[in-house]
Amino acid sequence: EGMRQVGILEMEIYLIGNHLTMIVDAPADFDWEKSMSRLATLPRQAEWEALVSKFQGCAADAKSTDKWHPMERIFRLYD
Repeated sequence: EGMRQVGILEMEIYLIGNHLTMIVDAPADFDWEKSMSRLATLPRQAEWEALVSKFQGCAADAKSTDKWHPMERIFRLYD
């Protein structure tokens, strides 16, 4: 619910070892830093961060910018 409150439309997370790849669908004007700061204050977010930190091998209170880094898509096959 919190993710939707900050403007995230869809999200997928993939795991390989302790590397996570997250694909986020959000509006074009989505401000990642502002939205993640707001999300950190919402109910149950601390619980989510504690869970995900186990996969990422980091502290549960690590900032979003310490855990997630933007990637550039270089290929997509369309139907």
